Amino acid sequence: MTSDSTPSAVVPQTQVTLGSKVIAITGANRGIGLGIAECCLVNGAAKVYSIDIGETGDDFAALSKRFPGQLFAVNANVTQEETITAAVNQIIAEAGALHGMVVNAGRTHHKAALDFTKEEIENLFNVNLFGAFYTARAAARAFIKLGIKGSIVFTASMASYRPNKRVPSTPYGASKAGIRNMTHTLAMEWAQYGIRVNSVSPGLVNTAMTYWVPQQPDWEQQLKYYGGFPRLAEVQELGGAYVYLLSEAASYTTSIDIPVNGVIGIC
Repeated sequence: MTSDSTPSAVVPQTQVTLGSKVIAITGANRGIGLGIAECCLVNGAAKVYSIDIGETGDDFAALSKRFPGQLFAVNANVTQEETITAAVNQIIAEAGALHGMVVNAGRTHHKAALDFTKEEIENLFNVNLFGAFYTARAAARAFIKLGIKGSIVFTASMASYRPNKRVPSTPYGASKAGIRNMTHTLAMEWAQYGIRVNSVSPGLVNTAMTYWVPQQPDWEQQLKYYGGFPRLAEVQELGGAYVYLLSEAASYTTSIDIPVNGVIGIC
C-alpha cells in the first residue's frame, strides 16, 4: 500500500550495507555467531562485539587479525540479565553507540523426551529462551535510551517448524519455537520506538554441534530423500540474512523469520 501522505523524513535505503554500524552478537566466539560476525565486518560494520561466556579461540583471533580494531569480545552470561546489561553498557561506552543485536547464543541436547532430566530441560530453556529474552530487552532499552532505531535479530531454527526426525529434542524445538513467537510479539510492542525485530532459522549447519550429521551411515540416502542441496551449510552462508535484517535496506521489515535451510530442512 502506498500513500501520498508518506512522511518526507523517510528516505528508503536501497543498498544492503552495515556501513558505520556497531553490532553485538551473543555467542560469537565461535560457530554460527562468528560466521555472522565475519559477514557483518565484510559488509562494512564499523565494529562487531561478541558477547559470550567462553574464551575466544584461533578462529576468532584469525578474524580479528583480518579486521584489526573492529572485532572485540565481551564476557557475559545470557542467563543473567544484569551481565548482559553490563556488556551492552560497556559496548556503548567503548563504541559510542549500538545499532544492532544478534541474539544468537544457544545450546542443543538431543535425546528422547522421556529421558530428559529436569536440569537438562532447564539448561536449554535458560539459555535458548530466557537468555534470548533478557538479551533482546537489554538491547531495546539501550536503543530507546540512545534514540536509535535499532535492529534485533534472533537465531531461531528449522526445528521450530517441525521435529528433527533423526535426533529429536522436544525442549530444543520448543525453545526455538518460543523464539519465533517472541520475535512477532516484540516486533509489535517495540515498533513504536522504531525498533525492528526479526529472526533467522538455520537448517543443518557445519559446526562443532553437527559433526555427527554427515557421519551417519545413511546420510547419502537421507540427502536423496529430502532433496535440496546435498551438504550442510557453512556458517558464512547464513550471514546474508542477518546482514539484510540488520541493514537500513530492511527499514520496513519486522516480525518475520527467514529460513536458511537449503531445502533440506530437518533430517
